[in-house]
Amino acid sequence: MNNDSLFRPFALKSLNIKNRIVMAPMTRSFSPDGVPTADVAAYYRKRAEGEVGLILSEGTVIDRPSSSNDGNIPHFYGEQALAGWQQVIKGVHTAGGSMGPQIWHMGVMANHHSGWLPPVPFEGPSGLNHPGFNNGKTMTDADIANTIAAFGRAAADAKRLGFDCVEIHGAHGYLIDQFFWEGTNERTDVYGGKTLPERTRFAVEVIKEVRKQVGEDFALIIRLSQFKPAAYDYKQAKTPQELEAWLNPLAEAGIDIFHCSQRRFWEPEFDGSDLNFAGWAKKLSGKATITVGSVGLSGDFFGSFAGESSEPSSLDELVRRMDRGDFDLVAVGRPILADPSWVQKIRDGRNDELRTFTKEALGELVMQ
Repeated sequence: MNNDSLFRPFALKSLNIKNRIVMAPMTRSFSPDGVPTADVAAYYRKRAEGEVGLILSEGTVIDRPSSSNDGNIPHFYGEQALAGWQQVIKGVHTAGGSMGPQIWHMGVMANHHSGWLPPVPFEGPSGLNHPGFNNGKTMTDADIANTIAAFGRAAADAKRLGFDCVEIHGAHGYLIDQFFWEGTNERTDVYGGKTLPERTRFAVEVIKEVRKQVGEDFALIIRLSQFKPAAYDYKQAKTPQELEAWLNPLAEAGIDIFHCSQRRFWEPEFDGSDLNFAGWAKKLSGKATITVGSVGLSGDFFGSFAGESSEPSSLDELVRRMDRGDFDLVAVGRPILADPSWVQKIRDGRNDELRTFTKEALGELVMQ
């Protein structure tokens, strides 16, 4: 199938990118004490040189004492860390690329296998990482207000440093998602509730503060997922009506693009339609969407952590859905993590040069 639709330009507010391919945010623990190194800058620059349309950074945490469970996860606060990110975006722009940081608070986490711990307990809506697993403290009103402000400061710094957009991480069981999920949000105040729209209040206030800090013309993305790492088959919104009630408040608060994470992009979100998560989000909200999930590979991301390899796979179904108008952008993770030239190879039809993905690529910053 002709891949031309993947290589049309895309423009929205501060975003003006050369093609529809997004480098998905993927955790890279290569920033000692939270400071991105020259190698991190080189890693992202190589993807810009490889003609990725939009690079979304690995998750980079906001200014809260327990926003991370790993001392090598980058910060998006503090003079040294921000200087490191300044070098990252300088290199990406020099190479002709566009980039946004994914700003993140991990919420209540399991302790890291390294033994590293933050200086204060993890925090979340109710101290839970998943039902029955309490490993943190319940956030007070002051904690919530300070966290919202910290998201805003990180977004303002992203704009000041010259990034092209910002993504808020609201998926995969981290802090914002812990507020969405009734399994981890047992609050009885205004940030809790029996319905998903009620539990969306924290995310709405984060988005409003970020929008206030960056202005109306700066592109704002949120990453969402239906599944949880502790419950892969879970659906936060079980019907299109529930999905609409979840997404519309986020859109009204200031989101421009929904980044819809699922394990396999070709799987339908609801019975009776072959639309995936991104397809439904675009249909119901009217906003631009990014699809993601095992694009260009035979196996899903979670299998890679178990040591499973993934072979290159056809993009025909992806292109068919894009041509139909289901979504606007396509996020690609592991193929670009393992090969900075993946986009050029796809564009030029050099399919015989595509690489198998192996777990080893997760343990390094691949430069060639």
